[in-house]
Amino acid sequence: PNIKSSIRSVKTDAERRAKNAPIKAAIHAARKVVAVTETGSPEEAKATFATATGLIDKASRKGIIHKNAANRKKSRLAKKVNAMD
Repeated sequence: PNIKSSIRSVKTDAERRAKNAPIKAAIHAARKVVAVTETGSPEEAKATFATATGLIDKASRKGIIHKNAANRKKSRLAKKVNAMD
């Protein structure tokens, strides 16, 4: 970019992306819950669900994902965990 503000925005976008990437990756790690529901025990699934819920809530609080998206993800995971019982 040639415009000064565009140069700044490219820089801040990169910083923001670098800061958000590990948190988004942690949210994707919530797939472990799905894997455990297919093979593991209900107790193990509930433990991994609690961990995943915390990560999702943290991302939502920091504004990395929208509040409704966080609730949707938690709801879908909860359905899978509750179906094990």
